[in-house]
Amino acid sequence: MRILGIDPGLQTTGFGVVDVDGHHLSYVASGTIRTTGAALGDLPGRLKILFDGITEVAARYQPDVATVEIVFVNVNPQSTLLLGQARGACVTALVASRLPVAEYTALQMKKAVVGHGRAAKSQVQEMVRRLLQLPGLPGTDAADALGLAITHAHAGAAMARLGEATSLNRRQHAMYRSGRAL
Repeated sequence: MRILGIDPGLQTTGFGVVDVDGHHLSYVASGTIRTTGAALGDLPGRLKILFDGITEVAARYQPDVATVEIVFVNVNPQSTLLLGQARGACVTALVASRLPVAEYTALQMKKAVVGHGRAAKSQVQEMVRRLLQLPGLPGTDAADALGLAITHAHAGAAMARLGEATSLNRRQHAMYRSGRAL
């Protein structure tokens, strides 16, 4: 399975692509999409750059699933709104590319990759480097995106199994009413 992780940002959005075969993770690609080509006040232009960039990454690497970081509420509400719009452009591009999208918080990603949710960016970078056996540290945005892909590789599989078990249990339960098989 190929997983595309996205760390959304209005100025810089990180992406990371990881292949998963059982418990084995393989690095495919990572990088950033920068919106510096648009003027700072040109929000629609910046969102289009993000949309087009994510669409291009999805087309190039053909992932099976994507995962995006959930936006946290910042001290500055305006920053939170802008980040939410950037995230929306990314999610829309993924959905337009017909990809299922999973979502994780930064805390969940850090816990899955480093072992605790309050990890520093440098710790995430180092653990991503180790887990994917990279020759050097990825950039912070790319490391977060790769971390999201790694998180989904581990947590997503467990959640899918749990969902299947719950679904199966519900189906079996629904087949019986008042102790009789339907």
